[in-house]
Amino acid sequence: MQPTGHLRGDAVRVAGDARQRFHDSRGYGRPLGGNEIALSRVEAAHLLFRGDLSGVALDGDEEVGFERFFVESAAAADRFAVRYLVYADLRDRGFYLSPAREPWPGGEAGVADAVDFVAYERGSTPDTGEVKYPVQVVGERESLPAAGLAGRTLAVVDEESDITYFSATEGRIAGATEYEPPERLDGVLLADRVVVWDAPEPLYERGFYGQPLTRRAAAVEGALQLSLVEAASLAADGVLSLSASVGAADGVDGAAPAQPDGPAAAVVARGRDVEGERFDRRLAVYRRLRAADAVPKTGFKFGADFRTYLDVETVEDLPHSEHLVRVVDADHRFSPRELSLDVRLAGGVRKEMVFALTAVDGGEGDGTPADDTVRDADVEWLSVGRLTP
Repeated sequence: MQPTGHLRGDAVRVAGDARQRFHDSRGYGRPLGGNEIALSRVEAAHLLFRGDLSGVALDGDEEVGFERFFVESAAAADRFAVRYLVYADLRDRGFYLSPAREPWPGGEAGVADAVDFVAYERGSTPDTGEVKYPVQVVGERESLPAAGLAGRTLAVVDEESDITYFSATEGRIAGATEYEPPERLDGVLLADRVVVWDAPEPLYERGFYGQPLTRRAAAVEGALQLSLVEAASLAADGVLSLSASVGAADGVDGAAPAQPDGPAAAVVARGRDVEGERFDRRLAVYRRLRAADAVPKTGFKFGADFRTYLDVETVEDLPHSEHLVRVVDADHRFSPRELSLDVRLAGGVRKEMVFALTAVDGGEGDGTPADDTVRDADVEWLSVGRLTP
């Protein structure tokens, strides 16, 4: 005959041979005195569903089965239904789990407060195993902060109760591209790009800066168009100067607008005119990637800010790009659908999805920097990929 549990507060107590039967051999619950154990609601529901408990006596000593206990727990415990679905799925995959909070064994794992369960190495119990997955359960319509996600396993439960797992890790982008730009370039600032008329061939062929103005044989040779982030970065390094600037907005009452002091300031100001404060974040990430000897190029075709090449020797023998990088605010909150779309697309084109969580220094109250200088930024790199536990 199967034992009966008794709900006391937010835990279900089971006596008899419960410690040997459930905890020692199968990793359920936490020991109390003697052979008695305490189960979390999710653990108790799983044992009820399997038929390993005959029932659970509620606070009023009314004994109920799985259906009633599930409904009562869904009303009493936050996000019980989605947490149960993930718990049961990982149990079916051969993992022992524990709630990631005190006084349960998983509370000793030292994981973030947002983590719901810790899953131990397959075949290991909480007493004998190392944590394999710190699992954060997320409903399809919830949102989750991007900051601090690294190190967690995300279990997203959609509206049909299917579960998709994602691994969130600290992103590391380190390239091996050896190229130093020339000491001086002269360009013309247009509405949303810079043209360098006499660019040295290695700037594009070796450094993969810009795109040729035309790819066919023409009377004008060496003309290269740079994106505003490329131009701003080169100008900030003292490489690019501007011989002319066209396409600026009119000033107050039709007067000529004030000209920023220096080429870097001029390109940055134009970048902010074109895309607002996002330009500063993208520029900061671009410069970080170049400093890491990676080559960032536009990721527009993939719905991202950049794609990256880690080891460029020549554009004629260009390797496959390795990452898609999307730049987001440091306080960005993901929707699971957004995360799934980005990761699925990156996987479909054989790239790693990396998010650059960027907080630009020196902003005003609306997040826009107060002047035209190139701003530094704190960048947290977050890599997210699909996972099959």
